[in-house]
Amino acid sequence: MSGLSLQGLADKLNNKISRQALHKYEKGDVIPDSEMLGYLSDALSVRPDYFFREIDVELGEIEFRKAEKMSSKQKTIVVEKTREEVARYLELEEIIGIEHVFDNPLKKIVINSTSDVESAAITIRDVWKLGTDPLYNIVELLEDHHIKVIELDEAEGFEGLQAWIKSKSIPVIVLNSGETIQDDRKRFTALHELAHLLLNMSHLDEKKKEEFCNYFAGAMLFPNDIAKIELGPKRSKLFINELGVIKQQYGISIQALLYRLKDLKIISVSYFNQLMAHMKQMGWKLVEPSEYRYRGMEKSNRFKQLLYRALAEDLISMSKAAELSNMKLAEFRSKSLIM
Repeated sequence: MSGLSLQGLADKLNNKISRQALHKYEKGDVIPDSEMLGYLSDALSVRPDYFFREIDVELGEIEFRKAEKMSSKQKTIVVEKTREEVARYLELEEIIGIEHVFDNPLKKIVINSTSDVESAAITIRDVWKLGTDPLYNIVELLEDHHIKVIELDEAEGFEGLQAWIKSKSIPVIVLNSGETIQDDRKRFTALHELAHLLLNMSHLDEKKKEEFCNYFAGAMLFPNDIAKIELGPKRSKLFINELGVIKQQYGISIQALLYRLKDLKIISVSYFNQLMAHMKQMGWKLVEPSEYRYRGMEKSNRFKQLLYRALAEDLISMSKAAELSNMKLAEFRSKSLIM
């Protein structure tokens, strides 16, 4: 999780523990005493309880988005951070007695075309009773439907990933919540990863899967019927101001919105190419105009809510709550207010 080699960890510990001793700890040949555990915990930014946790999360096949931008070391860091976050989450739910039940409403739909993907998006909105209104707080929406969403503050290059927890059939989506990641981008990535989890596409090649997952994200954010109401069935001209207002309302980037309008044939392919060339010329493909930034809420507080519920109902001690939050007890106490 820290991206350290054994020698790197020894250096960080100012050689209080040698690389050779760390290797023996790692293999299980020697058990560190409490003082050494304290040093290790501080250096690795975990509590000592981490080394005694009983719940161990094993993830199934992991698919990174834009994996070509990540080194194998970066991938390992993200995977291990994910396992650690999920382990604490599952332990808390186990303490409270929450059962893990996830049902895929799309498991019987085989995806072969964009019309199949469109139907899948409509089905999800229908089964989850979302109507056609703009989606508010997609991260919390996914958690409300038994999908674990983990947010990691990572460098550019990591967008998101999805996997299943082995033996428990619990879906997990991991998103980059770094400062450079704007909420409209996070929303699109979350729904893209949801598509990987839900859509029956095992018979398709990777390129087609990515295309359909992007289509699904656009269809979820800006439904077909709403697009026709907001913009009309056919357009030969658009103003950036108009697209910016829609972005602020629906939480879909202008770039993703243009793809959606092309896919729905509201704008022609040639006009789409013209608009995308203009976006590139203006530098908006990387950073869209700040005056049209989407300012919604894209965060779930479910873990914190469950934590304080367990604490209030005396299911866990203050020390255990601090452990599950990966905080020192004094730090956790300073952030907790008791009614």
